[in-house]
Amino acid sequence: MLKHIVVWKFKDEAEGKSRAENCALVRERLLALVGVIPEVKHMEIGIDIGSIQGNFDLALIVDTDNTDTLSAYANHPEHLKVVDYIKKVVEQRVAVDFTF
Repeated sequence: MLKHIVVWKFKDEAEGKSRAENCALVRERLLALVGVIPEVKHMEIGIDIGSIQGNFDLALIVDTDNTDTLSAYANHPEHLKVVDYIKKVVEQRVAVDFTF
């Protein structure tokens, strides 16, 4: 199994929405991919609770079988639509992929 973890720092305001609104919207759009993209075995998404200044805003954890299925997820047209929006509303992204 492969775990794909991404965290984002959102812009204060983008696309006419606040940071909180965009976090909620991105979370909703990513969760909607479950069942649409068969390569996704499990997905968790959390919005930071805001207790520590400087934390990133949103975290995504996706489980897939291997690098091929991760690539299929990453390049799926529905995922790419979400990515296009994310690129407009975030200022920083970090990620790590590892097997478990």
